[in-house]
Amino acid sequence: MEQAIETLMHEHRVIEQVLGSLETFALNIRREADADRETVKEYGDFFKNFADRRHHGKEEDRLFAKMNAYGFPKEYGPVAVMLAEHVEGRGHVGALVSIGEGAGPLSAEERDAVVEHALAYVPLLRAHIMKEDNILYPMAIQAIPHDEMEAMSADFEAFEANVMGAGEHEKFHALADTLIEAYPPDPARMAEGSACTGCSGHM
Repeated sequence: MEQAIETLMHEHRVIEQVLGSLETFALNIRREADADRETVKEYGDFFKNFADRRHHGKEEDRLFAKMNAYGFPKEYGPVAVMLAEHVEGRGHVGALVSIGEGAGPLSAEERDAVVEHALAYVPLLRAHIMKEDNILYPMAIQAIPHDEMEAMSADFEAFEANVMGAGEHEKFHALADTLIEAYPPDPARMAEGSACTGCSGHM
């Protein structure tokens, strides 16, 4: 497999684990468990800056742009679907970020909003990842020449250094580990989420 695609798929595996953790956190809140604002802030930070800015940034500015050049327009078709889902996900993440940036204990309304947005975002992004892994990325490998894929892999490394900055990779992996340890994903729910409606068909 092309290194650029391997990089993106490795990031998917990390994101999936933190999605499972967020699901556990949200279900705990729904069961009236204690929940602190700082944890909401940490989930918002991870999904805004690792999943969106870092991972989706590579996809949108590099992979999808290259796919556009090889016959996959951004106005319709699979790339357009992925872009629309990125936008939809940002709405849920933005709500978590906003709540995390508040002050004091979480209000009842804020707890309800965390549950609502988390439990909408988790299945959205799980299905999105499955579609990319099983449909979009294989299309990209078929369409984009190997030498251009190799150049994209080098560009990903430059992106990490120049856009994200030194130490950011380690920071977000450590944050992921902390969240997963504090709120472990439920393996049964993770398995249920791995079934992607539409992944064997068209986007």
